[in-house]
Amino acid sequence: MKTINVSPHARVLNALLKEARGQSLILESREGERFVLTSIGDWQGFDVGENDDFAEEVTRTARNAELMRVLAERKRTHGSQRYSIEEIKHDLGIG
Repeated sequence: MKTINVSPHARVLNALLKEARGQSLILESREGERFVLTSIGDWQGFDVGENDDFAEEVTRTARNAELMRVLAERKRTHGSQRYSIEEIKHDLGIG
């Protein structure tokens, strides 16, 4: 994922960003393409590469010390409770 800094002079875009702080927006282009604009708060992204070899990607991901630290912290603070796909679908109202 790429981060793009928005100029303070981009009035229309800054107005949309301000509105997206309150609720997510779906932006639709003239061609009918749709995009989601939403605040992601404390979201953290981790680069795991672009290799087509899945086993190598798993190995690289496991070596990502920052990602492993975040996952360990989440497990420590949230426990190891697991949810079935049926529970998740129910909670999301899609199943």
